[in-house]
Amino acid sequence: MIPTLAWTPEGVRFIDQTKLPLDESYVIAATYEDVAVVIETMVVRGAPAIGVSAAYGVALGAIRSTAESSESFAPEFERICARLAGTRPTAVNLFWAIDRMKVLFASLRAGGASMDEVRERFLAEAHAMYDEDIASCKAMGALGGELLPDEGGVLTHCNAGALATAGYGTALGVIRSAVEMGKKIHVYADETRPFLQGARLTAWELMEDGIPTTVICDNMAASLMKAGRIQAVVVGADRIAANGDFANKIGTYNVAILAKEHGIPFYCAAPWSTIDTATPDGDAIPIEERSAKEVTHHGGKQLTPHGVGICNPAFDVTPAKYVTAIITEKGVLRAPYAESLREMELVG
Repeated sequence: MIPTLAWTPEGVRFIDQTKLPLDESYVIAATYEDVAVVIETMVVRGAPAIGVSAAYGVALGAIRSTAESSESFAPEFERICARLAGTRPTAVNLFWAIDRMKVLFASLRAGGASMDEVRERFLAEAHAMYDEDIASCKAMGALGGELLPDEGGVLTHCNAGALATAGYGTALGVIRSAVEMGKKIHVYADETRPFLQGARLTAWELMEDGIPTTVICDNMAASLMKAGRIQAVVVGADRIAANGDFANKIGTYNVAILAKEHGIPFYCAAPWSTIDTATPDGDAIPIEERSAKEVTHHGGKQLTPHGVGICNPAFDVTPAKYVTAIITEKGVLRAPYAESLREMELVG
């Protein structure tokens, strides 16, 4: 699998996604602050990968701490969690992972655990999240792969692959699984402006796997759909609200509307940790606004006039009415999503 991130004695080793596809280089995050910067600068990105990264960041914070007891470590722990939580606001997996570490720390602290035990348990918990993420991606891949056509074009937007997770991927995991089933899939990857995750990352991943892939400009999807070259759409998500609305990379909403217009099934694949039943609908999902320079510049070259206004939301929200099914490791959910999500949550 593509090594998105890995634990080493020096810290967390990340493939630098800002350098792909032409430069396969790696970054070592030796402290929790390093992990925070890696998340903010999109060296690592994708909701599941961000969550696992944050867990390792908390573990690094404990490992590097000079605190002699869990009690004396408590204020530092809160600062570590706050710093990591402030990196990117939309991906709910980030907060899910941090909350999981908070629950663990509360238990350890109540039991009078030593700092050595805290360090050991934090790292074990991060490793567990890493393994669980890969397992969930493979499970949803198997479920989602059944939904894709036996032959035809599948459109995806942004990168919801191994690079967005601990491994295998969500939307690309579905595609990988379909190919493993013997289905003849040709992937059309939206370039995904302005950060070009589709052109740089999705295309690189799929070519590494030998899966036929064509990169298209974001404004070509409607034309290809009309021409009958797209038989399904599958994307990932950064947060799914209780009613089935979901946030994903900017431009996903456009694709969903186009798919609906052309009668093409539109699937969202995400682990259960991406579902946020505390958020009632898409209007309540916080949307990150990123640097204007991502729009004004490319490859170090300025593309726009000096002083022009720039709008750069990182995500948009796709209403549940456009979603054919939500694919999770627990099962495939169908509308009405408020009911199916609630029922799946109760099942546990």
